[in-house]
Amino acid sequence: MERSSVLSQLVILLFLIGFATATATKDGRKEMRHSGFLYTRNRGRCTPQFWSSRREAWPRMIPQTSSVSKIFGSRAIERYRNDLTLLQATEKNDDNNAFSSLLKQSSAALLNSYTRKDFPFSAWEIKTLLIQALVSEKAAALQAKHFSLANEACT
Repeated sequence: MERSSVLSQLVILLFLIGFATATATKDGRKEMRHSGFLYTRNRGRCTPQFWSSRREAWPRMIPQTSSVSKIFGSRAIERYRNDLTLLQATEKNDDNNAFSSLLKQSSAALLNSYTRKDFPFSAWEIKTLLIQALVSEKAAALQAKHFSLANEACT
């Protein structure tokens, strides 16, 4: 046999072996399994993306339609729209803005404080820290980072 023919047969064989191991049978059905980070990236159950997806019921004390000013207090009105809801805050995509990122991460952290018993911040701490971080862009970015780390680490 020619060397290139043997090589191509080997490549085909390796492909078939790889495909066969990627498929598993479970209860008589074929199921595709993907291992590796390309297919299994998990955003976590505590991130703003998770809460904005509505995959879990929100706590009754914070309905999705609650305004940011009602939840975080009158100081929040100075920085954010009066009619902005908590759901809209978790959906925000302008993370380059420190104050916007602070609101997004604070909203998720507040939801986590009510729904995850081991979350490192209490509801009153989150509200207080958000208000304190509104003094400057640097403070807002730093506090947003702290909330982001807590949200990402939460389970």
